[in-house]
Amino acid sequence: MNLDGQMKLGKSTQNIQLIKGDFTPSEALEVVMALLDQKINFHQKQRLQKWELDHKTDSKEIDDRIKALEEDKQVVKNFLNTAQDLQSNITINGLLEIALVASHS
Repeated sequence: MNLDGQMKLGKSTQNIQLIKGDFTPSEALEVVMALLDQKINFHQKQRLQKWELDHKTDSKEIDDRIKALEEDKQVVKNFLNTAQDLQSNITINGLLEIALVASHS
């Protein structure tokens, strides 16, 4: 069913099973770091685009989000290093939920 049909039926959210399974710590590190790096890259591009439009733009919100993601990367690395030391595999369940929201216009 296409999006229009889903909307007519009142379905305003979609769930996508982005990641699901068991991984070695090194595999888990590769997968999770790739996701976090991509998200950081997205915000860096967003910040640059805002700056190109207005060199005096306030990028604190974006900078804070990038910093939080960088901190998340360190937490993940520490966790997966511990898993490696314990010779334990990792289960990842990454469900992506997207939902329609009311327009601001």
